[in-house]
Amino acid sequence: MTELLPLLLSAFTLGLLGGGHCFGMCGGLMGALGMAIPADQQQRKLQYLVLYNLGRILSYALAGFLFGLAGWAIDQSPAANILRILAGLLLISMGLYLAGWWFGLTRLEQLGQHFWRPIQAFARRFMPLRRRRHALLLGTLWGWLPCGLVYSTLIWSASQGSAALGALLMLCFGLGTWPVLIASGLAAEKLGHFLRKRSVRATAGILIILYGIWTLPGPHQHLLMGGH
Repeated sequence: MTELLPLLLSAFTLGLLGGGHCFGMCGGLMGALGMAIPADQQQRKLQYLVLYNLGRILSYALAGFLFGLAGWAIDQSPAANILRILAGLLLISMGLYLAGWWFGLTRLEQLGQHFWRPIQAFARRFMPLRRRRHALLLGTLWGWLPCGLVYSTLIWSASQGSAALGALLMLCFGLGTWPVLIASGLAAEKLGHFLRKRSVRATAGILIILYGIWTLPGPHQHLLMGGH
């Protein structure tokens, strides 16, 4: 449990720090969902937003399970070390992306567009939302939106070498994105102004870069963990 808790907190923190990116990717949809429901029905609006985001993180958990299964299959092979290096490099790239210093990770998101287009076409059938179950289903589909932050975290979770842990880490990551995306459905304009601040983006980016460096295999990990 003592080894698991830091991993779960790391996954949650990655989602929380990536909130600015999440707002840019899904904030428009969150705002649309929020505005589609009359202002005097705040409870209904909140229910739809929660169900949508629940569906989204369930998709993350499924992807984490599948990637974690692949990570488990290669855990005792030389490819496992390559996966950890890739995870660290992608997290560093994500930090640079969030800080606005380098946007190479957008190429990875562009590759996912081919897979995303038919899902997006199907998802639009449920908009505007009229039933609670449609909010859950829409979130489940929208969870497959091409996103460099999700891809980076998926590779990191896969590098842990466990399908169950991969699912749990992605679930925690998804929960970390909740505060920003729930708030964006309720107060998108104010939140957007805050998240666009250069200092906010740079701070989040630097922290993710540092975590990416820590993820890379090497003697620094033993030092940070109190080893010799």
